[in-house]
Amino acid sequence: MRTHIDRVAVISDDLEGGGGASAIAVASVRQLQRLGIPVAMLAGGGAPPLVPRKSDEVVALGGQHLLAGGRARAAVRGLHDGWVRARLADWIAANDTPGTVYHLHNWHKVLSPACFAPLRQVAERLVVSTHDFFLSCPNGGFFDFRRRAVCEFDPLSAGCLLSNCDKRHFGHKAWRVARHLARETLFDFRRQPATVLAVHEGMAPLLGRRGIPTGAIRVLRNPVTAWQSQRIEAERNRALLYVGRLELDKGIDTLALAARRLGVRLRIVGDGPLADVLPDLCPGAEMFGRQPPEAIGAIAGSARLVVLPTRVRETFGLVAFEAAMSGLPVVSSTSALISDELAALGMGRSCAPDDPGALAGCLADLLNDDAAVAAMSRRGFAAARRLAPTEEQWGERLVGIYAQILVRSADVASRPPATDRPVRAARMADI
Repeated sequence: MRTHIDRVAVISDDLEGGGGASAIAVASVRQLQRLGIPVAMLAGGGAPPLVPRKSDEVVALGGQHLLAGGRARAAVRGLHDGWVRARLADWIAANDTPGTVYHLHNWHKVLSPACFAPLRQVAERLVVSTHDFFLSCPNGGFFDFRRRAVCEFDPLSAGCLLSNCDKRHFGHKAWRVARHLARETLFDFRRQPATVLAVHEGMAPLLGRRGIPTGAIRVLRNPVTAWQSQRIEAERNRALLYVGRLELDKGIDTLALAARRLGVRLRIVGDGPLADVLPDLCPGAEMFGRQPPEAIGAIAGSARLVVLPTRVRETFGLVAFEAAMSGLPVVSSTSALISDELAALGMGRSCAPDDPGALAGCLADLLNDDAAVAAMSRRGFAAARRLAPTEEQWGERLVGIYAQILVRSADVASRPPATDRPVRAARMADI
């Protein structure tokens, strides 16, 4: 059976590596290059600012970001970008081999559902990363932004379709539903043999709400690098630390109100629309803006606790793992998928989301208990590495998944065609 990887085509809205899905896509390029596997980098928009080896290929598919141009054209382009579809189809036609693996990371902001049309023909060798829930939920989060609460509706059920859950307005929700249906029309994961790569085990039941089969889902947690290589002696510190986007869904306003009640020092790293509001909610809060990892490590050295007050179902919680591996206890809302895990391992505490009083109570307990904080700090520093791989470990596991996919693909290709299948059904499967 074939296990040799000819090349991996890494496909994403962008490959700038600034954060989130883009950073993971770029990390995969680094690891593939380290392991000597040829890479083709297919970016939805312009050419990514990478400096790859000369033997690797960089392709700009020429798409536009959803925020570019007029709203009407952007709305249509966001449903189906025919230019991107044609460019990607041309590249596959010219370069595909039985040993080529395709890995799609992010497609919501540039590529559009159109990218799935040419990927159907290589579906058995396609990996699609789920850094969010867009493959099953139209708004990507199983979250009602109006009620500020998690959503329990099955995707595209009557309750879902009638729910005004979007961050902007109901018209935008309708557009998201149309985009979801457009993607399913072109590529339905309930029927295509692609591999869905989740970043946490807790994602599988939610992805399954739209029928993505459990057997199609593989779990590979994202790589994590600790902020500091020596344990931060959290028990000696007094400050609370938040790292992330400054938006309502992240719950930073809840943390600001809780810190104000306690009169405790709050340090905030990140940017977003609430940046101008937070100093009013918590006078004296230190605002650092967005910072590189090395600067975050320096700031974290004065922290006692890292707080993850998210209202939404956080799929991975990179900050929480970075903190725990550095010796910082994590106080997380129960909306984060990793909340119960960290609490059960004695590396943090969990509390209800969107409740400043409950959060203040939880924080107060730990602010007044040096022994408990020291124990959590030591447990995290000693054992949190088991919860997520290093980048090198992650790269090797990813390549292992690619090899398994090629074995499966070769097995399917070697099977004799099913002569008893009706011609009409065979054609419908290709639509």
